[in-house]
Amino acid sequence: MRSWQVQEAEAHFSDLLRDAVRSGPQQITVRGRAVAVVLSTEAYERLRGRKQSLVAFLRASPLAGVELDLGRDRSVPRDIKL
Repeated sequence: MRSWQVQEAEAHFSDLLRDAVRSGPQQITVRGRAVAVVLSTEAYERLRGRKQSLVAFLRASPLAGVELDLGRDRSVPRDIKL
């Protein structure tokens, strides 16, 4: 990730935007401290993305139609010495 000083980012804003689209996130610094990141719209949408509910996720699972055996083992437990 390239780092831009705020003055440099202001003076070369179009270059900053082009680099965000072509090369990925661009960091903006003020007095050497990172304060912001410029992202392409595509990267932002990917990060923001709509998240499915747990129910929708499970329904879309490839195992959605598989029957599970949820019965418990009713055999007598083994003896152990304490």
